[in-house]
Amino acid sequence: MRNQLEKTILRFLLVFGIVTFFNLIRKPPVKDWLIIFLIKGYISSILDKLLVRKGYIDYPVKLFKSFDISFIFDYLLFPVTCVYFNQFTKASTLPGIIAKLFAFSIPMAIIEHILEKKTKLISFKKGWNTYRSFITVNITFILVRILIGVIRKADNTPVPENR
Repeated sequence: MRNQLEKTILRFLLVFGIVTFFNLIRKPPVKDWLIIFLIKGYISSILDKLLVRKGYIDYPVKLFKSFDISFIFDYLLFPVTCVYFNQFTKASTLPGIIAKLFAFSIPMAIIEHILEKKTKLISFKKGWNTYRSFITVNITFILVRILIGVIRKADNTPVPENR
């Protein structure tokens, strides 16, 4: 029975992630949001795979059995959240970025903590905990924010003429 409830939670999160993905790409510049989405998915899946392989995190209940990482979180929810973070901080100053960073990462950490304590969707091992996860989330949000800034700057560089 409990396993079925956890699968229902995962199905809800999958549908929620898909709906929010299509909502976020309606706002220009779509190219930037898709780049952020893909970069964040890439980074989070590599980090998650490393943490799972090293035995720090486990996902006992999965919607997609062929993945040992949290497919829905790594490839959908986390990238969507990062895009929203970048949309909300696009014109922000550093203090605004940091405030909004915590506005995104604290609720994520609380939800993850509840899921880790009350369900079998995620299990922390070997000293991994909510605090370490919170720090990792913040670092990756900032890293992706910096990367898209570099990409935007490079994209606005004039192309030299061929002579």
